[in-house]
Amino acid sequence: MRHVLSAVVQNVPGVLAHISGMLASRGYNIDSLAVGATENPEFSRMTFVIVGDDAILEQVRKQLSKIVTVVRVDDISSRDFVERDLMLIKVAAAPGTARSAVKELTDIFRGRIVDIGAEEVIVEISGQERKVEAFIELMRPYGIRELVRTGRIAMVRGMKPSEAHGSLTKIAQS
Repeated sequence: MRHVLSAVVQNVPGVLAHISGMLASRGYNIDSLAVGATENPEFSRMTFVIVGDDAILEQVRKQLSKIVTVVRVDDISSRDFVERDLMLIKVAAAPGTARSAVKELTDIFRGRIVDIGAEEVIVEISGQERKVEAFIELMRPYGIRELVRTGRIAMVRGMKPSEAHGSLTKIAQS
């Protein structure tokens, strides 16, 4: 089973290395990892995707909770959440038919061509993982020259304003 974990961590040097090293040393594979600042500059949010049963999930949560720089860990897999993956893909697309086809597919997937070279284009696609994967498969016949992805980010939907407002500010003050 695929579990999406959202961890609020102190925004200090080495926290990513510490957490990923701890998970790796215990044999847990991180399927996806994205880290970025939050609305409060004292904290970052790490979004992990871990594949495993409920016992593995519970062990990962316990291990993360022991780390001093980890403020909060939430398993958002069972909640209603919005998830996105961002990808840049460089595709062989010489001017003419191939380039027109790549542009048309990009438009259908609501992507953007962000760079055009003599023989290739770079496309930006964001969305759910299955959308990104589907676009990759459609680009294979044209020739994928390079591909980079962010990893998934996720946010729980519909939080009550009283729960969301200033939640990281309250954590920082405690």
